[in-house]
Amino acid sequence: MSADGEADTGFTDEEGIPFVGAGPGDPDLLTVAGRKLVEDADLVVHAGSLVNSELLDEFCADAERVNSVGKDLEELIPLMADAYESGRTVVRLHSGDPAIYGAALEQMDALAEAGVPSYLVPGVTSAFAASATLRTQLTLNEVSNHVVFTRPRGRTLSAEEDHISDFVGFGDTTVCIYLGTHAVSETMDRLLDEGHDPDTPVAVVYHASWPDEDVIEGTIETIGERVEDAGYRASALVIIGEAVNGSAYERSFLYGDWARGGDAPNDEPDTETQEPDNE
Repeated sequence: MSADGEADTGFTDEEGIPFVGAGPGDPDLLTVAGRKLVEDADLVVHAGSLVNSELLDEFCADAERVNSVGKDLEELIPLMADAYESGRTVVRLHSGDPAIYGAALEQMDALAEAGVPSYLVPGVTSAFAASATLRTQLTLNEVSNHVVFTRPRGRTLSAEEDHISDFVGFGDTTVCIYLGTHAVSETMDRLLDEGHDPDTPVAVVYHASWPDEDVIEGTIETIGERVEDAGYRASALVIIGEAVNGSAYERSFLYGDWARGGDAPNDEPDTETQEPDNE
């Protein structure tokens, strides 16, 4: 138990520097554990404008704040390690969830080499905020059984490592493209050239959960031009698949006859004969 009588979360009482997921933008989507950690911090190293300044002002007002943009490992690691070893409470604040297209592990490994422990604190990734904005699910019974987090080819990813077309071709998969706002038109043109249905739904959610959030909806055939007209080149999440519309799904097995007005189930489903669908 903590000093105020609340149960420890498991994330707020570990030793070392926490790498905290700040969430997609809205300060309210910072986790309870994340909020406790940044509020107690003496030094918060944050991911620049990718972390909402309102969050920093609200929860990190008493901390020294350092923007990590433009700083390499050789500068960041001594900064955090020296502060930690001098007895200061340090938090590394990443946008979204640090496990998704972050560079947390290389920093954590470098800290470990310097003798400084660290650990991860999950956050809300932008795909989930975008799904909430669209009022849909990324998985829908008989529509989408799988979710893919991917990125388009570019400086980091070669053409051979870009599998967006393969993922879209599965049909029952919702494809969430990170770091690809600048390449929406190019990606959609490639999907058309490779024979994908031009009417496949696509949504582009700019700054999901931020005050200036914007949603552009279309299809593989139309979305590229619409995004170009809007002028967005970064900070948007692209979602491809029938789940975008949140329609044509089948009722899950989870509620069964109960959802149709029948009797509530008395027993748990027999998992050896029927696996419940947790849609």
